[in-house]
Amino acid sequence: MADMHSTTIVGVKHHGQVAMAGDGQVTFGESIILKGNARKVRRIAGGKALCGFAGSTADAFTLEERFEAKLKEFSDLTRAAVELAREWRMDKALRNLDAMLLCADSQRILLISGRGDVIEPEHDVIAIGSGGAYAFAAARGILSAMGGQSAADGLDAAGIARKALEITADICVFTNQQIVVETI
Repeated sequence: MADMHSTTIVGVKHHGQVAMAGDGQVTFGESIILKGNARKVRRIAGGKALCGFAGSTADAFTLEERFEAKLKEFSDLTRAAVELAREWRMDKALRNLDAMLLCADSQRILLISGRGDVIEPEHDVIAIGSGGAYAFAAARGILSAMGGQSAADGLDAAGIARKALEITADICVFTNQQIVVETI
């Protein structure tokens, strides 16, 4: 059976705004696009947080639900992420889930993996998925080119995230232009 590739998710924190963007493509194997408008970035916790996923959709939905429950339980993004990563790594049923999550609130963006990783990016940009490296490089390049400009002078976090995915979609066959952007 062919592998299913899907998505690029990028998170950007810039001048007090946090944005997360994801494309809509789900690809089966190397040449079949199954769906072009999947929504892989969502508002959670009553709109107080964002969650984006890459990997197996069913696995990602399971992890997103568990993360939202942890966020409700602990009311702190970092603590909820650490608790989910711990559970994901230790629980036999969860250990085999094949996905990665980006989660964000108004203060930070975190990557959560099944290996127990909870990573806050050094440069306020992080990306996952098939085109993650491209989106990461594009967003870092945009931020670097902007220097210290404010959102009024250049792009805001949402604009940077969208532009990074547009660039990625031009070069990554597993990423498309059906972009969803959410901000906090």
